[in-house]
Amino acid sequence: MPQRTRKLALTEGITAGILFGTAVILIRLSGLDPFPVAFWRLIVASAALAVILLVLRKSFHATLLRKNFRDLCVLSVFLGLHFIFFASAAKDTTILNATVLVNTTPIFTVLISSFLFHIKPSRLAFFGLTISFIGGCIIAIADAYPAGFSLNLKGDLEAILAAVVEGFYLNLGRKTRSQIPILATMLPIYLLAALVVGVLSIPTNNSLIIPQDAGVLLSVIGLGLLPTAVAHTLYFSSLSNLKSFETATMALLEPIGATVLGVILFFEVPAPLFVFGAVLILLGITFVAR
Repeated sequence: MPQRTRKLALTEGITAGILFGTAVILIRLSGLDPFPVAFWRLIVASAALAVILLVLRKSFHATLLRKNFRDLCVLSVFLGLHFIFFASAAKDTTILNATVLVNTTPIFTVLISSFLFHIKPSRLAFFGLTISFIGGCIIAIADAYPAGFSLNLKGDLEAILAAVVEGFYLNLGRKTRSQIPILATMLPIYLLAALVVGVLSIPTNNSLIIPQDAGVLLSVIGLGLLPTAVAHTLYFSSLSNLKSFETATMALLEPIGATVLGVILFFEVPAPLFVFGAVLILLGITFVAR
């Protein structure tokens, strides 16, 4: 097992940020409503982690889970809400709006860590965070031109709420991450988050239908594996050696990951302005890493 270092945590965060680019595309391809999307991606991710733990014969650390059960429940509520809000945003607003607004997470994470936990970024880290966010805004402008950045109030608000709850999730998750191995941590969080989504779907009259169409099923499986079981697990794991706002900054790689996929799958070459924004994001992440 590799020793936990800041370099390893940065590698995890960067990998997660790139793979997050698959999320909004797969949500759109599934065509499902937000609640079934959030529920089934968590179920698939839970099944994947359970299989890995069994195959590798790793401990589920039941004693540690019981000791930290309350914290795991709190984290699962925030994660479940994040997935619901983000899936709703992906449906109610444009992919561009959803991706850009949910990536305001670093801002909310800094505010929460500063005011509630008294953990403030260094000047270099804050400068890097600012540059990365500006780069994300430039990417938004590049993607929006000439159609423009449309206002879809309901979906845009859902994307911002997804960013806010993720900010709480990351700040509260640092303590839990340091106490339980990552796979044993994420399995109950995913399962409890699925339970949260299921409970919230009842008063909202959302049916958690099981996907029947092969294309929908493949999209949900991909959503549960790539941006959830792999990316989100690595994302949370990076909290071991990164501050919460540093981990959140890694997620700004999401539009870059989505664009790389667009080039590979659809031969969509980004505009020069997009490249400039991507360079700023990478430069900002370099400052945060240092």
